[in-house]
Amino acid sequence: MSQTSENNKRIAKNTLFLYVRTLFIMLVTLYTSRVVLNALGVSDYGVYNVVGGVVAMFGFINSSMSSATQRYITFALGKGDRENLHKVFSTALQIHVLISVLIVILGETVGLWFMYEKMQIPADRMNAAFWVLQCSIVSTVVMIVSVPYNADIIAHEKMSVFAYISILEAVLKLAVAYALVVSSFDKLILYGFLILVVQIFIRFCYSHYCNKHFPESKYRHVWDKSLFKEMTGFAGWSMFGNLSAVLFGQGLNMLLNVFFGPVVNAAQAVAVQVQNAIQQFVGNFQMALNPQITKTYARGEKDEMHRLMFRSARFSFYLLFLLSLPVLFETDFILTVWLKTVPENTVDFLRIMICTSLMYTLANPLIVANQATGKVKKYQAVCGTILLMILPVSYVCLRLGCPAYSVFIVHFVMELLTQFVRMVMLRPLIGVSIKDYFINIYAKVGVVALLAVIAPLLVYRIMDDTVLRFFLISIICVLSVAFVSYSVGLSRTERAFVRSKVSTVYNKFLHR
Repeated sequence: MSQTSENNKRIAKNTLFLYVRTLFIMLVTLYTSRVVLNALGVSDYGVYNVVGGVVAMFGFINSSMSSATQRYITFALGKGDRENLHKVFSTALQIHVLISVLIVILGETVGLWFMYEKMQIPADRMNAAFWVLQCSIVSTVVMIVSVPYNADIIAHEKMSVFAYISILEAVLKLAVAYALVVSSFDKLILYGFLILVVQIFIRFCYSHYCNKHFPESKYRHVWDKSLFKEMTGFAGWSMFGNLSAVLFGQGLNMLLNVFFGPVVNAAQAVAVQVQNAIQQFVGNFQMALNPQITKTYARGEKDEMHRLMFRSARFSFYLLFLLSLPVLFETDFILTVWLKTVPENTVDFLRIMICTSLMYTLANPLIVANQATGKVKKYQAVCGTILLMILPVSYVCLRLGCPAYSVFIVHFVMELLTQFVRMVMLRPLIGVSIKDYFINIYAKVGVVALLAVIAPLLVYRIMDDTVLRFFLISIICVLSVAFVSYSVGLSRTERAFVRSKVSTVYNKFLHR
């Protein structure tokens, strides 16, 4: 069997594991959140989230280092250099321990000051809030130290292990929720402590599996100044990109509040929840394929890397479009059934944000490819600056009297511009031409989108807004996107691969 075929099988298998993981965790989390809210009460639940949020504010420091760790471990694995892989892992662990120390210092100084001086917490719950903060700080430290182990599992493409441990974590958190219901102890303090225990146990599971299966995960003291500097430099410029996303995201939220008030913020919050739920499923496919992009670059297999990039972009778009199209048509119906009372502007916000998400799926392979090269300084500086311009341009639009949804149109346009800039900047780094990228991705997904929308659009225009129309359009959307994606959006080789996988599953089911 060829290496490409083997990679395709691994990607398909890993995607399936991650889909099952996401679906299970989503269902458990929805139920657990309700149980915890009822057990703690609205006030204590709010205290837990706002106090834990103080520590979470510093999370962008760790998220930047996480992407650097993922890239360097995957790159070393792709090159097959075991000695360097061991050095990279140990260096990554050292850096994450330093980040943990920084988080502890910030949490015990800025965090405590902010909690006592700025937060509105009932006086009789201040002691409980203090212990929640302490548990949140330790939990965050545990999660940070776990990052290199998680990255090692993903780099080795052991998504089944990642899925199983994540499911175990969700089950343990469900057990924590049950403990709150039956316990007579201070529930807020108990919840913070039990979540900390769960994090420590999950951290042990990751490290134990890695130590048993991956020799490089056994820490040894090494000091490579150049590697340390290179990895922190990579993380520093990634931090600029992450900070840009945080600033324009939170900035738009504040702008909408200043110009239109909190009702519009509620509409945005609802739209973001739906958008995130849809994007999770596409993120699983990308997580399964991203390590292959980095490994092929590390091995110098540029042509295979380009094929993986094209496939990742197109398949991600098709998956998101499959889930999004029914929502785009029946936004009003879905939100009304879910919320009963839908905040004004939510429908417009959600539709534009989904279109932006569809555009962004095409950018993920470019982002991963840039990280694979390790040359992120210029890329992050330029792209981050463009994305930061969303805020001032949106402000000008609102000052000129544009409606609230105009800020999300600005975001869409800026994302489109950033897409083009990404392609231009990556062309000399990985040797992919803009023409090839356009033909293999934008042309194909454009044709699929135009053809797939025809059938559901006819039904939408003909039928009245009823439950029957919702179910009929949902079914037609799924069938239309699936058929057009398969017949028009896939290459001959990809269609053959899909047929073989469907045949395998069918035969296993038939002979069970």
